[in-house]
Amino acid sequence: MSETTASTTDLLDQVGRRLRARGERLTRPRQAVLLALVDAGHLTVEQVAERVSGRDRSVHLASVYRSLETFSRLGIVQHVHLGHGTTAYHLVSDHGPHAHAQCRVCRGVWDVPAAVLDPAARHLADSSGFRLDPTHAALSGVCATCSVVPE
Repeated sequence: MSETTASTTDLLDQVGRRLRARGERLTRPRQAVLLALVDAGHLTVEQVAERVSGRDRSVHLASVYRSLETFSRLGIVQHVHLGHGTTAYHLVSDHGPHAHAQCRVCRGVWDVPAAVLDPAARHLADSSGFRLDPTHAALSGVCATCSVVPE
């Protein structure tokens, strides 16, 4: 068994146990959504649904939405709001939820340690009692590649 296959099997087992502990099941649509997210990066609902459809045409878009919502609640999937109202989803890594940065030019998305925003979070908490969620929306800027100005 390859490392990817083993890690995917482990993921399905882990998620199945977490769902059963809550009295739920790892249904065929939920499994298809998980498999669509493996090694996929940051995907919109439509992209997840397209990948799911490639595996199982009988899974409806509503099932994709419900599965992503359930997995987000369980901390298995993280969603992040990107520019122009787009929401992207990805599996939570072993390091847990994290912040994101998105390039305004190429629209690329990068994972950023949430601790990068700790000073801002502390300042907001101290000055106004505001509790920052650094994982919810992407920081906007221009990546190194796009910021290079041709001579």
